[in-house]
Amino acid sequence: MRILVLNADYLRFQAWLYRREPGLENAPYAAQMAARNASLFGLANFYSKNFTAMGHAAAEIHVNNPWLQTAWAREHGMPSEPPEATASAERRPLPGWLERAVTPFKPILRPLARKVGLSPKLDQQAENILLAQIEQFKPDLVLNQDLFHIDTKLMRRIKEIGNPIAIGQVGIEPSRGEDWSAYDLMISQLPTTVNFFRALGVRAEVNHLAFEPAILDVLPEKPAADIDVSFVGSVSVDHLQRIALLEAVAERYDLKLWGNRPQALPASSPLHRCFQGEVWGTDMYQVLRRSRITLNSHIDLAGREAGNMRLFEATGVGAFLLTDFKDNLHTLFAPDREVAVWRSINDCLSAIDHHLADDKGRAEIAHAGQAKTMAQHTYRHRASEILSFVDGIGARR
Repeated sequence: MRILVLNADYLRFQAWLYRREPGLENAPYAAQMAARNASLFGLANFYSKNFTAMGHAAAEIHVNNPWLQTAWAREHGMPSEPPEATASAERRPLPGWLERAVTPFKPILRPLARKVGLSPKLDQQAENILLAQIEQFKPDLVLNQDLFHIDTKLMRRIKEIGNPIAIGQVGIEPSRGEDWSAYDLMISQLPTTVNFFRALGVRAEVNHLAFEPAILDVLPEKPAADIDVSFVGSVSVDHLQRIALLEAVAERYDLKLWGNRPQALPASSPLHRCFQGEVWGTDMYQVLRRSRITLNSHIDLAGREAGNMRLFEATGVGAFLLTDFKDNLHTLFAPDREVAVWRSINDCLSAIDHHLADDKGRAEIAHAGQAKTMAQHTYRHRASEILSFVDGIGARR
């Protein structure tokens, strides 16, 4: 089977990648893709490499990377305009006052955001290049991991090229009012999102995120554990519970926080002194390994369900993870045996006190968590599960 995985990268990550390697934007497509994958950021090539290892022809496309995509166009004789110098800059954030004002309405406003052009979307050149790549690769299966850049309208155009099986992967419940009939299957790590699609008559299955064991082979030597408490991830208006937790932790401990500094964060917040900047890929994994305790708090929209990437990234590299309790957490990790859990802010503070004083206990939980991830939560497991879903789709088409 020929499998094409479609993804998009944070623009801030793209800016970091090309600043780190001057001249990379002029390199051949293969060299740029190799540099992107070597960063180990996000999903990298973890799906395609595991599909390939299972005997399939698989490739990844980062649909919103203008340098990568125009390099492909150039090498295939396709006319294209070079990216603007500002193309990698992150979209200008909303003013802090406006960000705070719209917070309660953000889920409601998502459909409007797409209509007025505030939601991420490929420009015409990027769409044309992507469609040419579809024509050239001739996939039997398209796994779309970015429903924003590749909306349902574009997916229908993709389906017109050889009628591949279309699978969409989404973390949280998407906008209402969309016609998802272009997809043969939707997958999500959250059961509520799966139920959302099933209620619309769309086939949907739970498929969790994961960890790639090969990461451990290329990481530098494990650093000394010189950070008491860390958090690596986004802090935004979509993470109000997370902000409340981190502020309480920052008042009591030397919290180190790696991530974006939100415009809407009040000047009085203790988090301002905690920010260490952003880290990507290899650097992020090293921060996790340096941490005696690394915290997890799911996005507010996750509700009572666990399944974010941090669960698998942290346990995968052998870090001690203190995560928010969720109703389904036990289906992924044994609470307080493979990951430590907190149920309230005060509970989290007490857990930090306890675990910082118990080196042996932390090591035992971290070891057990890593063993569980290697046994059940790798990208090989997820790729195999996706292919089992495809077998069922093929029988129904």
